[in-house]
Amino acid sequence: MGVPHGHPGSTEAPPIQIIVPTLDSHQLLPGLVESLQGQSWPHWQVLFIDGPSGPAHRQWIETLCRSDARFRWQPQQPDLVGIFGAMNQGFAASPPLSWLLFWGSDDRAASPQVLEKLVQAIRLAGDRGERPDLIVCAGRYLERDSRGREHLGRRTAFRLGPSYRLSLLLGSTPPHQGTLIGPGARTHLARYAPQFRLSADLDYFLQLARVPDLKVEVLDLELVHMDSGGISARETQRRLREVVWAYRRAYGAFWALPFLLRYLRRIASRFAP
Repeated sequence: MGVPHGHPGSTEAPPIQIIVPTLDSHQLLPGLVESLQGQSWPHWQVLFIDGPSGPAHRQWIETLCRSDARFRWQPQQPDLVGIFGAMNQGFAASPPLSWLLFWGSDDRAASPQVLEKLVQAIRLAGDRGERPDLIVCAGRYLERDSRGREHLGRRTAFRLGPSYRLSLLLGSTPPHQGTLIGPGARTHLARYAPQFRLSADLDYFLQLARVPDLKVEVLDLELVHMDSGGISARETQRRLREVVWAYRRAYGAFWALPFLLRYLRRIASRFAP
């Protein structure tokens, strides 16, 4: 099934699949699961790609999948290592016309209506005779205070200028948890570069900029709430090296401009509401 070209209120639904790599993370997953089960648009699917987790985690996932057929899981293939290896397995396991979101175990939908709004945007694009390759929404990090209480923190969003490639050159990049990867993008690039362990998502979006006439639609929609921790926050030096590498692959001798602007934007975003 392609992108629906019917009325926005029609029952025909674009196939949206959320890929979630997991590894002994069942204690984090209830927030993600509950945020999806409470959606006003119920036709999403989730595919867990599970690393070599222990019995408790596997039992939790299997129980969930038996109780709700919208959830499925696969063991991660040994030759596809790490988080992005799991995501690449998700790419390969998804039907070619599916729209893909890649979330972590501690991510969750920002509100009960966000997927309905996302589906409506896809249908409206179909009504206009368009088929975006990427639909980029916003995300927001979840922070915790000294008592462990959770609150909303920094917002992350993509600023689309005159062109997608120029926007990336000026340091803006799509938040991968807030970006719906469409069938068109997948025909051009259907996997993350395996040499990146922490920044393969950045490299993916930079490499897509080489595609002529890539169609990118940006929505002012806060789609996902994301935990501010994770391996990237703990391995800062490696991530910085990979970010430089990704920009060098994309822009050659001009890599320093988007690199510096990227982090200036991040600093500025900490003072934004």
